[in-house]
Order: sequence, then structure tokens, then C-alpha cells
Amino acid sequence: MVVTDNPQTPQEKVPFDLPAYLQQRQSQIEAALDRAIPIAYPEKIYEAMRYSLLAGGKRLRPILCLATCELAGGTTEMAIPTACALEMIHTMSLIHDDLPAMDNDDYRRGMLTNHKVYGEDIAILAGDGLLAYAFEYVAAKTKNVPAQRVLQVISRLGRAVGAAGLVGGQVVDLESEGKADVSIDTLNFIHNHKTAALLEACVACGAILAGAPEADLQRLTRYAQNIGLAFQIVDDILDITATQEELGKTAGKDLQAQKATYPSIWGLEESQRQARQLVQAAIAELDSFGEKALPLQAIAEFITSRTH
Repeated sequence: MVVTDNPQTPQEKVPFDLPAYLQQRQSQIEAALDRAIPIAYPEKIYEAMRYSLLAGGKRLRPILCLATCELAGGTTEMAIPTACALEMIHTMSLIHDDLPAMDNDDYRRGMLTNHKVYGEDIAILAGDGLLAYAFEYVAAKTKNVPAQRVLQVISRLGRAVGAAGLVGGQVVDLESEGKADVSIDTLNFIHNHKTAALLEACVACGAILAGAPEADLQRLTRYAQNIGLAFQIVDDILDITATQEELGKTAGKDLQAQKATYPSIWGLEESQRQARQLVQAAIAELDSFGEKALPLQAIAEFITSRTH
């Protein structure tokens, strides 16, 4: 038997320090978001926008955008404006989702929700302000990227957040509340639009900014669709199994609102299996990218192991 000096075999994973990677990227994104919206007159609206935008969170969406842009041969500098815009859009969706007319939540990320601090009127306007500014920010701040790619990104963002994406998913979600016969197809529609569409845009926009070829864009899009649905399944599981302190928001809200969830249809064990299967399918889409895809692979695995 010959012993070689090479410790790595084809079966072994290349080590990747995800916590260090996330911390570095989070710091970069937090600083960029803080710079993006300075306080101006009328101060109240800028304060309300900043209150929710800078309230922490995992920042997975902008990180996915940066990681994909780098994987496809771009730089974080060319992707930062789009990454910030994605977080602005996501924050808008949280502010509006928490309103009494929607999910009626008092806490988000361990803090009082926007409307509890600023009132419903200002919360609605803060969300509107973030949504509008997201598109302005991409158009005005993206540097060293051909204009055609920037247009593609703006188009992709618009589709992800509109009636064909997040808004459409939210409508079906609201219409399904309290119904005992919500099918798995309807539930998939809700979350492919409400959750996965924006995650898909994060990945696709990063690839578009870097000029990724169409075949790579399709692979990365499938990766994002799979992790988007897995993310929602895990969210549904955590709503049952985690505490309010762990979640940073009210636990058990889905049950109280009589919402259809993956555990309510499949049960916990099958939901966990489905989430793992989706993550495995997502990682398989990254095979052709080699070690460049390690951040995206690690983020996919993190989705099913997270506790909040």
C-alpha cells in the first residue's frame, strides 16, 4: 500500500470557513447600507427606512448576489449596489408583511416592527421609499458594468417583486389563510413567488452583472430556486420548533393564522427530508463551477442547519 503526501481524496470536501466568510461579507454590506441612506429632510421617513434596513439579519440575499458575481468572474464592487437594492426590497417586504392588514406582527429581528415604532402610515411609506430607492440605487450607483446588463438587472428585480413574484405570492398566501384544503401545488406557488423569487433574483443578478453565459445563468437559477424553497420549508419548521427569542419574531404565527405550511401538509420529518433533498439538488447544479462555488455550496448547506 502506497501512502501519499496528498491528504485530499476525491471524496473529501475542500474546507470552507462559512462563518468567517459571512462575517466579512456582512460587515461589507452593513457599511454599504449605512452609507446608502443618510438622514435628510423629512427626517422621520429616512429614520423609519433606516430603522428596518439596519436592524441586522443574516444578509443572505445580498451575500448571494456578491458570491454569485464573484463566481461568474465579476467583482464585489460591481455588485454592491444591486446587493444593497436587494436588501432594500427584502426589507420593504418585511415592513409591509408585518402590518396589521397582512401578518400583524409586533416583532421582527428581536425589535419592535416598523409600524409599532413609527405608526402604520409611516411604515407603509418607509416600505414604498425603500422599494423606489432600490431601483434608483442600481441605476445610479452601478459602475464598470455595461448598461445592457444593468437594464437586465433592473428588469429582473421588477419581476421578482411584482405581481409575477413576491406580490403575487403574498396575494395567494392571504387568500389561502384559514382554508383546510390548500394543496401542495398552491403552497409551492405561494413560496416559489413569495420567497424563492427574490432569492432567485439575488443569484441571477449577480451572474448577469458579471456577464455569465446563458448556460451558467440557467444552472445558477435552478440552484437558487431550490434553495429558495428549502429556505421556506425550514422557516415553516422553525415556526413550530423554535422560540420567539431564537427567531427574533413571534413564534407559532402560522398556526395562529391557520396558514397552510409544509409541516401541516407533510409533517415535520417529511418536511425536513424535502428540504435536504432540495439543498442536494441545488448543490448538484454547482458541480461544473468547481471550487469557485464553495461559498454558494456552503450557504445552501447552512439553510437546512440554521436555527433561526
